[in-house]
Amino acid sequence: MQNLCRTVGIDATEPVRLLGDVLSAADSRPLSQPPLWPSDVADDGTPVEFSVQFEDNGARHLRILAETIPAAPGPAANLQAARDLIDTLADRYELSLDRLRSVQDLFSSAEPQGKFSWWFSLIFTAEGAPKFKVYFNPEVCGAESAPHLVEEAFARLGLPEAYSTINKFALRRGELDRLTFFAVDLDHSPQSRVKLYVSQHDARPTDVEFAASAVPCIDPGLVRELCSVLAPGTEVFSGRPLISSYSFVEGDQEKPSNYSLYLPIRDYVPNDAVARERVQQHLRMHRIDPVVVDEVIDAVTDRRLEDNAGLLAHVSLRLSPNRTGTTVYVSSEAYGGTPRRDR
Repeated sequence: MQNLCRTVGIDATEPVRLLGDVLSAADSRPLSQPPLWPSDVADDGTPVEFSVQFEDNGARHLRILAETIPAAPGPAANLQAARDLIDTLADRYELSLDRLRSVQDLFSSAEPQGKFSWWFSLIFTAEGAPKFKVYFNPEVCGAESAPHLVEEAFARLGLPEAYSTINKFALRRGELDRLTFFAVDLDHSPQSRVKLYVSQHDARPTDVEFAASAVPCIDPGLVRELCSVLAPGTEVFSGRPLISSYSFVEGDQEKPSNYSLYLPIRDYVPNDAVARERVQQHLRMHRIDPVVVDEVIDAVTDRRLEDNAGLLAHVSLRLSPNRTGTTVYVSSEAYGGTPRRDR
């Protein structure tokens, strides 16, 4: 975390402190012991993943995805720990909780189902206090309840037509398209987002290109381009699924103002050396200095990139009418990283 802060050009004091708060009991657990809880945040059970967001204008943001792990973890205990953490941090960071309070009962259960209940995203810049986002599990009450929960959550947040739009563009293929995350930002900005993520299993580039076309005034062809650069020759993404996400901000109604595609590059390369080359090629195409990839890699590891795939976990392309951006997601590989695949 300290290394990544230096790479992005921000002071590490507050990010390191906050990371410890979010990790809770997992923060002080020795790495010589197995994970306290097998978090789905990372392939090896580590409850944290790092990412660096690159804007086409040169700006960089450091992000963390993390799961709060209590001393006696379990589905219900993990959910309660997440709720307690929000209460702890709300005053310190002046969090905006109105939208979270509006929908939190929908994504809570006495017996949570699925791989997680609530996760946290933290965004750090050199300009000010961190920004927070909470991810909810739409399947917390079972997969069959997910569509109703998501549609109701949008309605409560003043977006009654949003679900039907996403249903039309990203939920067309039955069980192959799965509701994965519902998320809300916890800041007071008019750009504070409500987001929905859809895992698109066995998708073709044309499927996610169509999903992107839900957003007015963007170029969906950039989605196909990303697929061709990061996974050349892949006609069907049959490994980990592509993920489509939509963002709604103040003033949006049925149409989202942002689309992002998340490509799990580790499943479509032989090793991280190849992943690095492909990510650098993508950045060059978007006029971003490709050297930044090496800076991020050097911040988190000194292993040979040819030894495995999984250090570079995802790459996302964010499309809105007036700008684009790329985020590179890296694993800490704290518990060994992604298991090796047969070549």
